[in-house]
Amino acid sequence: MTDRTPEEILKGPYGPAPRAAERIFDTARELFYREGIRAVGVDEIVTRAGVTKPSLYRSYKSKDDLVAAVLREVETGFWARFEAAEALHPNDPKAQMIAYFEVLARRSRGDDYRGCNLSNAVVEYPDRQHAGRQVAQAHKHELRERLRAKATEMGASDPKALGDAMMLLIEGVFTSSQMFDGDDKPALAVVGAIKALIAAYCPA
Repeated sequence: MTDRTPEEILKGPYGPAPRAAERIFDTARELFYREGIRAVGVDEIVTRAGVTKPSLYRSYKSKDDLVAAVLREVETGFWARFEAAEALHPNDPKAQMIAYFEVLARRSRGDDYRGCNLSNAVVEYPDRQHAGRQVAQAHKHELRERLRAKATEMGASDPKALGDAMMLLIEGVFTSSQMFDGDDKPALAVVGAIKALIAAYCPA
């Protein structure tokens, strides 16, 4: 016997099945990150998602449109992590950035970590007019400005230089973590590096 209603039984143990558009988006997001955006075609996405190709084109005008949508969600996740580090240490920009880099170092430890999909998209699409490239590049410009602003809040002797150095550290983690495996990744040194940078530009 069960206390579940007929409606609940029909929905299955995990609630209603996701709509085709949701399956397409989730499948594309996973495949783009694991295999690369250009390496994944529309046929593979719809096959893995268990939907038809017309279902994809009802939700997205093209693969490029789907790529841009996925990258916008990636950007939302990035800022959520960045702002979570800020929330840990209100009014302490130095501690905020160290906390952000600590989380970044931990995330980079996994062998399935492939850096940042936004950074990868910039490399994959040299055409600056590509929809995905535009989303990624706009994000990187905003990140650079935020890091420079954070350096100004720290009282850095050269906020632009410190902000750009932090940007280079972040992108270095995204790239180098894909080249090395295990616990000997250069990216794991990033926390010590950010502390040294802050000390150099913001002497007590």
